[in-house]
Amino acid sequence: MAEGLRERKKRQTRQRISEVATALFVERGFDHVTMAEVAEAAEVSVNTVYNYFGAKEDLVLPPEEASPQRLADMVRARPPGQPAVRAVLEHLREEVRRRERRLGLTAGFGRVLEMMRAAPTLTARLEDLGRQMTDELAACLAQETGAAPDDPLPRVVAWHVGCLHALVFSEIGGRTAAGEDPDDIARAVLGLLDAAEEVLGERMLGYAVRRGDAAGEDGTCSG
Repeated sequence: MAEGLRERKKRQTRQRISEVATALFVERGFDHVTMAEVAEAAEVSVNTVYNYFGAKEDLVLPPEEASPQRLADMVRARPPGQPAVRAVLEHLREEVRRRERRLGLTAGFGRVLEMMRAAPTLTARLEDLGRQMTDELAACLAQETGAAPDDPLPRVVAWHVGCLHALVFSEIGGRTAAGEDPDDIARAVLGLLDAAEEVLGERMLGYAVRRGDAAGEDGTCSG
């Protein structure tokens, strides 16, 4: 469906507010900029900023990009016949190849990263988000596989996937802070994912193969 004029204007307004806010945060520090100052710089009302972003942290970590469902959604979207962990690996590879903004594989991200690391509320939110992603993935895997409540395997698999996901961001962050080019970082991260796949083992890589049948019941966890 084509994007309507109203939707396009809303998207453009949201993007402008986010870009203006990020520039202010990078220049002055996250904790030293108010929502009112963001609104003034973006030439909108404070209420408009809050209509698009429920909290100040959302300006840097939008819920649609920093969702607790991120890893579980990768698993839910996989085709029949594909195991859960391989689905996550392939999804991450595609994001790296596309230089996804959410991964930080863009020019100028280094200063944004420095700003985020200097803000305790943002670092705390990122840590909590990582835990939530792992918990949501474990619940998804348990539901798909019909695991008993005391079966530790879904949590073990989710923990490994969560650690790998965190490692990808740590690798990108470290290399970005060192001033490496985004293309060089992307190549390094693809190599890291290949190395991870080699050491995970077939039990992990073959876990939770998505089922599929003519009735449309594919055994995928619900969101």
